[in-house]
Amino acid sequence: MWKRDEAVKPTVPAGGSVPASTAVPPAAEAVRTHSAPSEPQRGMEKTTVNIGKSVVIKGELSGSEDLTIEGQVDGKIELRQNVLTIGPNGKIKAQVFAKSVVILGEVTGNVTASEKVDIRDNGSVDGDIAAPRVAIAEGAHFRGSIDMQRPGGAVKPAEKAESKPAAAAPSQPAAASPATSGATAGASR
Repeated sequence: MWKRDEAVKPTVPAGGSVPASTAVPPAAEAVRTHSAPSEPQRGMEKTTVNIGKSVVIKGELSGSEDLTIEGQVDGKIELRQNVLTIGPNGKIKAQVFAKSVVILGEVTGNVTASEKVDIRDNGSVDGDIAAPRVAIAEGAHFRGSIDMQRPGGAVKPAEKAESKPAAAAPSQPAAASPATSGATAGASR
């Protein structure tokens, strides 16, 4: 079974050593992984881009691929349709917007995810989190607030039923309003 953490680790050929001509610099490497077996096969590969621990980015970072950051980012990170992983060496001082965020390093700033925020064992977040699902592991650090609204601001069915009569009241004729308020006033006496 494919695991996200294993996809990030560099693979070593069966011989046990990596030839110098095929070594990829750790600063920014792309790892191609196939879709998980449970997903429908469409002939497309899923790409994860790694930003190494020696890389410092200041400004806006956006993209349409899954991203693992081991370095430092100051500014804004926007991957609204993808997974962002902050590695154990990652130090982020930014507003973060992604589909899902996995935090193993340090994040200072607000984190917004459309699906899930997962703060792992030694992960640290100083800022507010907005996501429908939030997981904070034992040993993680978090200081801020959490907003777990459902996607699209969905309201519970009971709340919808209560709000419908109130919405129908303004469409009634003006003459019905005084009679209704008079009946309500009489009932309260």
